[in-house]
Amino acid sequence: MEDNYTKIVNDNLTNLYKTLPDDLARALPGDQDGKNFMFEAFGERCEIRPNEILLGKEKQTGVVGILISLYALYATTTASVLEPLQAFKDFPNSMPYAAAFVTHTQQILVPYVADIITARNSIMERLKGQDAPHSVKGDDSFVVYPLPKIALCYIFYEADEDFPASATCLYSNNAHAFLPIDALADVGEYTSRKMLDLIVA
Repeated sequence: MEDNYTKIVNDNLTNLYKTLPDDLARALPGDQDGKNFMFEAFGERCEIRPNEILLGKEKQTGVVGILISLYALYATTTASVLEPLQAFKDFPNSMPYAAAFVTHTQQILVPYVADIITARNSIMERLKGQDAPHSVKGDDSFVVYPLPKIALCYIFYEADEDFPASATCLYSNNAHAFLPIDALADVGEYTSRKMLDLIVA
């Protein structure tokens, strides 16, 4: 018997393949092999098939599977625009999720700021990252791409004698064009979790 998360993933795949867009590979963007679509997601090779989603070699039946299936459902050929970066709370209809976003995406990183800064290059390599725009300040900052058209800019300050460490996460300007707002918040959380996995791996 499938659980609720698995059912949502399967329902999303059913809806996707019911009217499969001709330009889905270009919209993701990714590669296509018959009815299968491949791209990078959350630092792993992702494959969407008619009956399953694989991340690496693992079938995705939880939240990450839902996020990837929604990303495919919402795929559009609209280009991703990085700047000006957006705070999550500034996206339309984000208020119900804003507090959880701060807790689950930003605050979970605060105890590990120094470790993240040390591991920045390996994190950026794994998550298709790049240096942050010159307009971004902080003791360190960088951009990562958990999904091909959704960029997150992380800004870190290390603790000193006057202030505690801090972590801020901003989104690419039109990230909300590619996912519903609640799913967009979850992308932040699961990207932060992935970063923590990478620094303890």
